[in-house]
Amino acid sequence: MASPADAPAVTEPPFLIDRRRRGAQLAATLDLPRFRGKPGWEFTSLEKLDLDAYAPVAGGDLGLAEQTPLVVRPPDESVVLTQVDGAFAPAPAVASDGPLVMPLSAAAQSHPELVEPHLGSVVDAEDPFVARNEAGWLGGAFVYVPRWMKVEAPISLRAIQAAQGGAMHWRVLVVLEEGAEAEVWDQYVTSGGDGDGHLFSTVTELVVGQTAKLRYVSAQGLGEKAWIFGNQRASVDRDGTLDWVVLGFGAGNGRVAQETDLRGRGAHGKVTGAYATHGRQHLDFATTQEHVSPDTTSDLAFRGILDGRSTTVWSGMIEVDEGAQRIDAFQESRNLLLSKRAHADAIPGLEIAANDVRCTHAAAIAQIDPEQVFYLRARGLSGPLARRLVIEGFLQATVERFEEGEFREALAAALEHRLEQILG
Repeated sequence: MASPADAPAVTEPPFLIDRRRRGAQLAATLDLPRFRGKPGWEFTSLEKLDLDAYAPVAGGDLGLAEQTPLVVRPPDESVVLTQVDGAFAPAPAVASDGPLVMPLSAAAQSHPELVEPHLGSVVDAEDPFVARNEAGWLGGAFVYVPRWMKVEAPISLRAIQAAQGGAMHWRVLVVLEEGAEAEVWDQYVTSGGDGDGHLFSTVTELVVGQTAKLRYVSAQGLGEKAWIFGNQRASVDRDGTLDWVVLGFGAGNGRVAQETDLRGRGAHGKVTGAYATHGRQHLDFATTQEHVSPDTTSDLAFRGILDGRSTTVWSGMIEVDEGAQRIDAFQESRNLLLSKRAHADAIPGLEIAANDVRCTHAAAIAQIDPEQVFYLRARGLSGPLARRLVIEGFLQATVERFEEGEFREALAAALEHRLEQILG
C-alpha cells in the first residue's frame, strides 16, 4: 500500500497557478452568505462556522482507504482512484487506449490541452466556497473519455477525510466527448470519528458531450458533525444524457448546490436524490434544472427520511430560458418524518420564459401514516416491524427509478444500511 510519500510530485502549469491566485483573491474579498441575507440561504446559518479554523492538509495516510467503508459498494471490477486528506494515489492502471482516470493536479500537468478548456467552464469561482476550493484543492480527480468510447467498468472515486481540524477541498472534473459512455461513482467519507472539527468542500464539473451518456453517483457519508459545502454542476450537450444519483447520509451542517444545464437540443437530465438524517443533522440541498435549448427534458425526484431533531431543506428550481420551447420538466420532493421533532422544508419553483412547455412539480412532508401501521399490525406484525416496512416502502420508490441489476441492488443495500444506522 502506498504511503503519503509515494504520492507523485506535481509541478503546476501556469494556467492552474493563475486560477489558484484568482481563487485566493476572491476568497479574501467575498463575504460568506448571511443567514436569511442572501436568497437560497434562508435555512442554513453559518453563525458557528469559523473558516479560518480549518486548514488544508498537505499529507495523509492512504492506508486508511482500506479501513474506511463507503456509502455505496462499487463493483469489484471498478477502476479506483483514491485520495486521503492531501495524499493522493497515482493514476490507476487502465488500457492504453482507454479513458484517462487520474488526479486532476497530475492531469493538469500531463494533459493541459484537455484540462484547461474545461476546468472552471461549468462552475464559476464567484462564490466564497468555490473560491476557497479553487485556491486550496490538492489532487482531485479527472475523468476523460474520448469520442465514441464506452467504458465498461465503473470508475470509483474515493475522497476520504481523516485529519482532525482540517479542510479537504475535493475537485472533480469529468469530461465525456461526443458519443462516449461512462459511469462514475464519486464518494466522500470520514475515516474514524464523527467528523467534529472537519470541513469538506466539493466542486464538481460534469461535461457531457453530444449523444454522450453519463451516470454520475455522488454519495456523501461524512462524519455527522462535519461541515459540507458543495457546488456541483453539469453541462449536457445535444442529445446527451445525464443520470445523476445523489445520496446524503452524513455531515452535521452545510449546503450543497447541484445544477443540471441542458444546453443542447434533445438533452436529457435525470436526477435521483435520497437523504436520511437523525440526531441534530442539518442538510440543505439546492437543485436547478436549467433548460437552455428547445426539446430538452428533465426529471428530478428527491426523497428523505428524518429522525430525531434533524432538519433538511430541499429547494428546487426549473428554469426555462427564452426560446427554449417544447420542454418537459418535472421535480418532486417527498419527506417522511420519523419523529415529531424532525423538520423538513420542500420548496419547488418555476421560472419560465417560453410558452410551449410542460413543467410540473410536487412536494410532500408527512409523518408515518398510522393507518398503514395499523393495517400491518392487524395482520400479525409487531409495531416496530410494521413501522419499518412503511419506511422501506417509502424508500423503495427511489430504488425503482432504476432498472434491475447490479446498480439497483447496490443502491438498495446502501439505503438499507443507512436505515439500520438510524433505526438501530
